[in-house]
Amino acid sequence: MSQAEDSLAPVLRPVRAGNGFEEALEQILQVVRLGLVPAGERLPAERDLAERLGISRVTLREVLKVLQDQGLVESRRGRYGGTFVLSRAEAQGEDELRRRSGETDIEDVLRFREVLEVGAAGLCAAHGLDREQTVRLREALARTRDAPLADYRRLDTLLHLTLAELSGSPTLTAQYAAVRAAVNDLLDCIPLLVRNLEHSQRQHAALVEAVLDGDADGAREIMREHCAGTAALLRGFLGRP
Repeated sequence: MSQAEDSLAPVLRPVRAGNGFEEALEQILQVVRLGLVPAGERLPAERDLAERLGISRVTLREVLKVLQDQGLVESRRGRYGGTFVLSRAEAQGEDELRRRSGETDIEDVLRFREVLEVGAAGLCAAHGLDREQTVRLREALARTRDAPLADYRRLDTLLHLTLAELSGSPTLTAQYAAVRAAVNDLLDCIPLLVRNLEHSQRQHAALVEAVLDGDADGAREIMREHCAGTAALLRGFLGRP
């Protein structure tokens, strides 16, 4: 499994019988909204996607057709063809993204995000990580450290998703993927600020060290402050009290 496909593991899982189309659409939408496959890059091959979701390729093609109609992906034929993710800002427009953010209960999203993130950080620190999990977490942190500005939010999302997955609760991971997608919708409406990203990186590094040191209280407090910083920016730029 490639690194790109492995990054989809927290989101893509076999769907339940009876709602195959709907649940597959939800999961692939999360992949796109979370930026797990960057704009301009290709989704996994149809056969692989269908196998991971536990659906037929006919059903998968119906899902991809919906995404294409919504301007989120495009299908390309030929030797280097496949289904490619489009830039959401270009496909939907900045005004449309802001309109949709205005329909979101920001406080509800931010509070739920904080509960899940703080809980995941505390669980990882309290239960401890094995050698392989430690390597995964450190690698996720390292990728954010040297990330180009345009790729930062995607790699930041992957770091937080990795922490959620390492908490050991698939339910928490799934819920976090959903709420993070909503957070990313909001973040798409505000600018990237270099000073804020530098501060976030210092928090990320301290958070990872607290988790690996088994400092559950410290990990929870750092994550709480980290979430509060994001919340303050969103409230400020989007004009919410």
